[in-house]
Amino acid sequence: MVDYFEIGHISNTHGLKGEMKVRPFTSNKKDYEKLKNILVDINGELKEYTIESVRYQQDIVLLKLNGVESIEDAEKLKGRYIKIPRELAKETSDNEFFIADLIGCEVYQDELLGVVDDVFTAGASDVYVIKRKGKKDLLLPAIASVIKKVDVANKRIDVEIPRGLEDDEV
Repeated sequence: MVDYFEIGHISNTHGLKGEMKVRPFTSNKKDYEKLKNILVDINGELKEYTIESVRYQQDIVLLKLNGVESIEDAEKLKGRYIKIPRELAKETSDNEFFIADLIGCEVYQDELLGVVDDVFTAGASDVYVIKRKGKKDLLLPAIASVIKKVDVANKRIDVEIPRGLEDDEV
């Protein structure tokens, strides 16, 4: 399991005093209000910042960090990802998983089908992208009739693929 979760992407600066626009990856952007510190990934190294303020503009989080005092300071962080340690992440409920824990899980239906390569939201449910050898990626909706068992500790997902969903073409 991963030690840190990406919770956002610094997409741009906002104003002249170091505030930044963040595209949140959390299900609720208000989760940023609960944080005192965040980590910014700078070329693979995590630098800790204290949050001074959090505001909102439509779907964007406007974040002001201690030590980022000018547009020039904020510009240096543009394009970087914001992370938090796993222990600060909110608790998941039954049948709810962190995407980071699903990536790399082996997917089985009697035999190994492939590995979860990505997860995205489409309408009412998430979709798991299964990378397969010699075949096109398989897109599986994350619904109870398809995803039968998820065991993130053992990196295994058991599925039942409905007829017609699997395409064997390369």
